[in-house]
Order: sequence, then C-alpha cells, then structure tokens
Amino acid sequence: MNAIRIENLRKTFGTFPALEGVSLEVERGELYGFLGPNGAGKTTTIRILTGLLLPTGGSVAVAGFDVVEEPLEVKRRVGYVPDRAFLYEKLTGREFLEFVGHLYGMDPRAVRREADPLLERFELLRWAEEMVEAYSHGMRQKLAMTASLLHRPEVVIIDEPMVGLDPRSAKRMKQLFLEMVDRGQTVFLSTHTLEVAEALCSRVAIIRRGSIVAQGTIDELRRQARHDDGSLEAVFLRLTEESDETPPPPLLEEGDEGPDLRIVRGGP
Repeated sequence: MNAIRIENLRKTFGTFPALEGVSLEVERGELYGFLGPNGAGKTTTIRILTGLLLPTGGSVAVAGFDVVEEPLEVKRRVGYVPDRAFLYEKLTGREFLEFVGHLYGMDPRAVRREADPLLERFELLRWAEEMVEAYSHGMRQKLAMTASLLHRPEVVIIDEPMVGLDPRSAKRMKQLFLEMVDRGQTVFLSTHTLEVAEALCSRVAIIRRGSIVAQGTIDELRRQARHDDGSLEAVFLRLTEESDETPPPPLLEEGDEGPDLRIVRGGP
C-alpha cells in the first residue's frame, strides 16, 4: 500500500483550473520531493493532501485513507508543516506543544517525552518556557516541525522546511528527514531549494501550471530532460521552461496562505 496515492486530481477555483489531472504515488518510507515554480499548484495539492481543501475531482488517499471520505483518519496519521506556520503568540513553546499534543489525545508527559529530544536537537529546549512571540522565524519553523512530529505520524508533509534556518539547523533538519525515513515514516517535501531535493529525495515530481510534467528518480528526470549530466536545477529549468508560443500565466495566482486566489494583472 502506498503512503500517498493521487489519481487524476483536479481542482478549480471558479473557472480557473488550479490542478488538472495530477497523478502520483509515494511509497511508504520514501523521501519524495515535490517541485514547481510559484503558482504551479504545489500548495493547493498539499492542502488537499492534508484535508484542508476539497478536490473538484479525482481521488486522493493518504496512509490508505481517502481524504474526502475519511478526513479524520488522514489527519491522525499526517504531520503537516506549512511554509508559514500558525503559532499562538501568547503561549510558551511548551504550552503550544502541549496544546497540539492534546488535540491528538496525548497527555503532557507523553508530549514532553516526544518533544524534548527534538527541542534539544533544534537548540530550542532552553527556549521552551519563553513566549512564542519572542521566537525568531527560524525558531518558529523548528517549533512547528516539533509539533508536527509529536504523534509519530506515518506521513509528514513539509512545505519549504529550510526557509529561515541557519546552516546548523538546516543540517540537523536534513539529518532528521533521513532518520524518519529509516524508521519507516514517509516524508513528502515541497521545496524551492533544489540542492536539498537532489541530496535527499529518492524520487521527485515536477508540477507546472497544475499538471505533472515529470516524475521519477533524478537520473530518470535527466533522461526526460535530455540533460544526462545536468544538476537538478538544470533539469528543472529545462522541464519548466516556457516557449514563446506558451500562453501567458493565468490571471489568478495561488496565495501563500492557502487556496485563496487574487487578481495579479488585467486580462487580455
């Protein structure tokens, strides 16, 4: 059974097709990269995977459960880290983790047992009793990552995990991903940091304008791009390049905070 299975996924906002026939499968215990330009449909796909947005058509299953028919079962088995995590400013880091743990039915002792090794790894343990409002962006990212792992999820979905992290923290985060995969967890990683995807991911998918244009191992993508000795960056640029005949981008673009769309320029 796959950790993630997406078949012919479609999502429209009004008349705008944000996703058109997206299909991919992620194996259990795999570190899978999900790449694409801004506005390509990555955030929309992730929000559907996590049960935060309903699809227009197609089917999506996570950890063997349908995201539409069994959303609570999906949420119990998924850890999600958005690119801009929402945290409660007036709670301490410890209180926030206890709150999240409570949502998963965990008592404070279990939360501490799971959280403290991660807080120590991320050099946050001494900040655990401080208000979240005093945290830097990087500290907030690390707290959000800790919160997402408290319940030992089968599938961890992460959107831009390295943004705002210092080099030491980024290295520790990458090592954590590899350890999670070694334990049998699945990591679905959306990132613009192509070097991270190339170094960590066993397979990747590239989405452009709501459709998957390539997926496979890095070597398979090189062959698809006819760029056998290129870096993932070179392959990505080749596969997502636009010709002069390509129609202009859609009038609406995907917002950073979710599926909300906004007009970015006038129509033809």
